[in-house]
Amino acid sequence: MNFFKKWFGSNLKNKEKDTEDDFMKKYLIVGLGNIGSEYVNTRHNIGFKAVDFIAKEADAAFETVKLGTLAQVKIKGRTLLLLKPNTYMNLSGKAVQHWMEKEKIARENILIITDDLNLPFGTLRIKGKGSDGGHNGLKSIQAMLNGTEYPRLRFGISDQFKKGQQVDYVLGDWGDEETAALPERLEMVSKAVKEFVLAGLNNAMNNYNGK
Repeated sequence: MNFFKKWFGSNLKNKEKDTEDDFMKKYLIVGLGNIGSEYVNTRHNIGFKAVDFIAKEADAAFETVKLGTLAQVKIKGRTLLLLKPNTYMNLSGKAVQHWMEKEKIARENILIITDDLNLPFGTLRIKGKGSDGGHNGLKSIQAMLNGTEYPRLRFGISDQFKKGQQVDYVLGDWGDEETAALPERLEMVSKAVKEFVLAGLNNAMNNYNGK
């Protein structure tokens, strides 16, 4: 009797540990952007372009789901859920919170990919926490998660606009030189995301910040 109790108890604990390990091997990679054909090639939609690039590398297709579109990619035993919210930028947090809760993904296992005016074009900066920097998508996520401690990858779009033209610049299309450079820059984003998933936040920051 004690043997069976001990064996079944141990087996149950192992199953619980396996389940916990499975959750820790699941990541939510969120590309921020706005839906609609008019926004496809805008600077503000670099998050969408980034997850599109990662999905294409893995030959994964997006499916329409609640609050967005989702693609699933497997990398060395890890599951990456690539999410493009369809809530428009200002309500991005609703989609992030929903899929974190639905898939039981830990906060440290999400990565938000977004544009940043304060970085030179194509420059990457990964952080585990920080302010929203005036970015409406990050403001929404911060409000829904009730805090600023969540990993994010910022992609520099530079600030080459005249006074009063910020909105037009952010929602404007990439220039010819930027468009030509984007594939190489998106490949760098993909490598940084994989580093984050496989080696952790600190390694990703050490190896890709400023790249």
